[in-house]
This record gives sequence, structure tokens and C-alpha cells, in this order.
Amino acid sequence: MGTLAELINDPSPARPIVTAELPVVDGGGLDAVRTRLARIAPYVDAVNATDNAAAHAHASNVAIAIALRQAGTEPILQLVCRDKNRLALQADIAGAALHGITTVCCLTGDDVTAGDEPEARRVFDMDAPQLIRTAATMANGRYLSGRAISPAPPLLIGAVENPAAPPFAYRVRRGLKKAAAGARFLQLQICYHPERLAAFTDLAARTGLTPKVALLPTVCLVKGARALRFMDANVPGISVPAGLIEQIETAPDPREAAYQLALEQARHALALPGVRGLHLADFRHDDSVARLCADLGLPMLRQVSDDPAVAV
Repeated sequence: MGTLAELINDPSPARPIVTAELPVVDGGGLDAVRTRLARIAPYVDAVNATDNAAAHAHASNVAIAIALRQAGTEPILQLVCRDKNRLALQADIAGAALHGITTVCCLTGDDVTAGDEPEARRVFDMDAPQLIRTAATMANGRYLSGRAISPAPPLLIGAVENPAAPPFAYRVRRGLKKAAAGARFLQLQICYHPERLAAFTDLAARTGLTPKVALLPTVCLVKGARALRFMDANVPGISVPAGLIEQIETAPDPREAAYQLALEQARHALALPGVRGLHLADFRHDDSVARLCADLGLPMLRQVSDDPAVAV
């Protein structure tokens, strides 16, 4: 199967890369992690351990990443600049590496006003490109202070970008900046405007971004129009056309129509230049990840355990 680093470095990949986001965990012990992991682990190469996603407090990113590794799945440790200064972010990277967690994804992060504790103090000691450069410095055996790290953690560094947020050309330039800082993959925010995703990948190819990073567009599996309406109204950087929401809402089977939308988005994304795979966000919590991968012709990567609470 190979690690995510091996797959990204493969010049002739046999199949698309698939990553996914672990649904957030607030309690329930390691069983809660295994339950959330069970439906996605057989089909993905690596799973994101989010860092207070959408500016809401949840179980820590490092703790979740360790739990993912213990469950036999490669973690992608998300690191968000909103809540921690450079000391804490470097500590997360070094601490996770002690547990063999060496794939990180660097984000600036949503503002605290996006969450349920808007009175929280913002940190933003760094932004994403600076955090990427920090991780690259650590991978070369030094903290930002210049103090040595021996042995240096063999980090695979990633980041995110939003192909649907204006100004659109700036998003590619920002991707180039992140690549120059040390990013090797970009998980792209969900885009409900296919022409914008196509324009992003076209410009990325023409400006030399795609040879530098693996593009992994996000596909969200949702239950219906309500989730699309919520994202459009409440999630920074996401715009869902009103006509698309109405199309799903008025379909004879809205749940099936929402699945077919995700399948169409996945097929479109995989056909674009420079796209090396997909990043999945599952809000249906059923067998839709398995169905999507089967419909796309993507292989099962691990056996499914007989115990539905455990991923093998």
C-alpha cells in the first residue's frame, strides 16, 4: 500500500491517493476514535487529525493522531495557527514525531468568530506559509531558534488551499508560496463551482505548481440540501449555488441526489490536470465512502474487521 510520502513521491502512480478527515471527537475514549474510523479506514491512505476544526474545541490533534496510529492508520496531523504560538506548534510537531507521526498539514485557521467561543483570544503568531517553513526547518534538524534536533523528524509537509474563494488567481500564487516553503501536497477546500476548480488546476499546471505538490480536492458526502445550505451560510470560504441546493432539495430522493453530486464532483476532480487523488469528508456516516470508492474503481486498501467498532 505504501505510506503517503511514498505515494506522493511515486512518479508513475498506479491509482489515486485518498485521504479523509476523521469526524471530530469530544469524548468516549479510544472506542469513539475506532468507531469513527471504521467506515473510512479500509479505503484511505491517511486520515486527518483535525486541530479544533471550525474554531470549535475538540479532543487534541496530537492525541487523535496517536490514536489513529495505534489503530493502524497513517495520521495527518493538522496544525492551526489560530490557537497556538510558534513554541506550541513546534512542540506539537516534535511530540507527534516521537510517536512516529511525521505527516503534517499546516493551516492558518478560521477566525474564532467562526466557532462557538468567539470571545477566545486569537494567536496567529504565524500564518500557514510561515508554519510550513517552520516544519521544513525542523525536518532539516533545527528549531526556529537554531537549536539542533537530532535525529531530525522525517516530515512530509502539506497544506490547504481554497480554489473557490476570490481572488482566484491569488489562490494559485499562495499555493506556490506554500510549495516554496516546503509543502508537498495541498488538500483543496470543497468547491461547488466546478469551473473554478478547473480554472485553479489549469493555472496551477501553467505556473508550475502541480509538479511541486500533489493536489487533493475535497469531496463532501452529505445527506441532503440542509447540509449544503448550512455550509453556504456558515462555513467561511464555501459558496454553494442556490440552484444546486434547490436541485438536491426537490429531487425525488434528496439523499441519493446528494450522493450522486459527490460522485460527479469526484469524477470531475480526478479528470483535472495535476490532481493526484481526493480528500473525503463524510457527513453521512453510512456506507457512502465504500460506495464512492467502488463507483470510482478505487480498491479497498485494508480488510474490514468483523467488529464494526474496530478498523484493521
